[in-house]
Amino acid sequence: MKLGKVEFCHFLQILALFLCLSGMNQAEITRSRSKPYFQSGRTRTKRSWVWNQFFVLEEYMGTDPLYVGKLHSDVDKGDGSIKYILSGEGASSIFIIDENTGDIHATKRLDREEQAYYTLRAQALDRLTNKPVEPESEFVIKIQDINDNEPKFLDGPYTAGVPEMSPVGTSVVQVTATDADDPTYGNSARVVYSILQGQPYFSVEPKTGVIKTALPNMDREAKDQYLLVIQAKDMVGQNGGLSGTTSVTVTLTDVNDNPPRFPRRSYQYNVPESLPVASVVARIKAADADIGPNAEMEYKIVDGDGLGVFKVSVDKDTQEGIITIQKELDFEAKTSYTLRIEAANMHVDPRFLSLGPFSDMTTVKIIVEDVDEPPVFTSRLYSMVVSEAAKVGTIIGTVAAHDPDASNSPVRYSIDRNTDLERYFNIDANSGVITTAKSLDRETNAVHNITVLAMESQNPAQIGRGYVAITILDINDNAPEFAMEYETTVCENAQPGQVIQKISAIDKDDPPNGHQFYFSLTAEAANNHNFTLQDNKDVTPYLSGALNLCCTQ
Repeated sequence: MKLGKVEFCHFLQILALFLCLSGMNQAEITRSRSKPYFQSGRTRTKRSWVWNQFFVLEEYMGTDPLYVGKLHSDVDKGDGSIKYILSGEGASSIFIIDENTGDIHATKRLDREEQAYYTLRAQALDRLTNKPVEPESEFVIKIQDINDNEPKFLDGPYTAGVPEMSPVGTSVVQVTATDADDPTYGNSARVVYSILQGQPYFSVEPKTGVIKTALPNMDREAKDQYLLVIQAKDMVGQNGGLSGTTSVTVTLTDVNDNPPRFPRRSYQYNVPESLPVASVVARIKAADADIGPNAEMEYKIVDGDGLGVFKVSVDKDTQEGIITIQKELDFEAKTSYTLRIEAANMHVDPRFLSLGPFSDMTTVKIIVEDVDEPPVFTSRLYSMVVSEAAKVGTIIGTVAAHDPDASNSPVRYSIDRNTDLERYFNIDANSGVITTAKSLDRETNAVHNITVLAMESQNPAQIGRGYVAITILDINDNAPEFAMEYETTVCENAQPGQVIQKISAIDKDDPPNGHQFYFSLTAEAANNHNFTLQDNKDVTPYLSGALNLCCTQ
């Protein structure tokens, strides 16, 4: 018949009480020979206490005081002349003594785990004189342990990790249970460990509590966490022992045992030819069941006709391969590209190389889509010249643009009038021939910068722009002019040949080598011999006067 915890405690208490009563002589005080004890001028032999240690069973649950033992002195003749006194730890409050018989009882339930022993002092007194008949002696009452405490895991619940694919017997973690019972008495505190939940994946060493792997090749990608229940049982695991449990959460940590693999052998992406350089064309990803550093990979283009046009890099957060454009795309030049891209793990574990290469290849085909582009001029800037004497309708030059698309739509031309507000020029809508529309004047505007628009006939919204710089060539169409109105005064005592005025002239025209002016006096002024004009061979002649210049009143 199996006993529960309470029933088992009761059984031990009754058994201990029986042993105490049947072996009472072991708990009694006897006397031994010792040195003489001198008292009141006469000699007598000292009768000293000799103790056998008292024991009392813990957790006594009876209604009557628990008998502990008996104090007795051989001086006591049983006539009531001796009384016994108890002092020390727990005296009167826990332990009481019958002063006549010396019987000691415990009045309270005792717990060894709270206090394992009590130190008391005993004394035998003459009842009439109240003087000691024996010297005071110290003794110990030890609380006898019973198995009333189950093992406890003070540090639980536990969490631990072990690398996946670990060999059988790899240590995971050690659990420790503590039993408050007396480890020096019996098996109450002798614990053994067993696993209640977590088999067949893990085992526990019965004596040490070390948890180990019990199956090989446990795969994190299949199951990454296990909940174990570990039991600690005292009494060396025998029936009737008390037990406690704890949980252990074991997580399989990742190792690089999974090569990267592309989900598809080939991919195809369509991109418009107008996509700017550095734009992302596509994102591809090789699947890797590992995590963290074990899933980190790098991508590279190993073959194909897109080398130099595209590049692939890795997104550190998602481990995707990012394909971007390196050069401008042109549908009319090339309509598709093929790339062979490799993905490879960056951190390879040599233990798993037998699983195959830790890299994979895929093919990426990029289709370039045609985009309706505006007409393109044959030159970024046209330079033209025309004389300012040109008549209206004179041809200045021709611009040309074409539709770069495969449709090669016809182009019509016009002048952006915001750049030709006075409408000096016209352009033939079909041929692109530019002509004069008004008389030109170099002195008013020497260079005209106009913008020519080229529009697709089928889609006028597609407009290309060309830039034309028209330089106006000069002709000699402006007479010289004096720089200012001159008014000259001269002293009457001026010396002959003395310069009295420097005269300059200007010309709005712009000959290549500069102007050369010829100066002369008018016929009326030439008859006046008081003044002469000297040509300096530049634009500034000198006017001089004679001494006989007379002043009028």
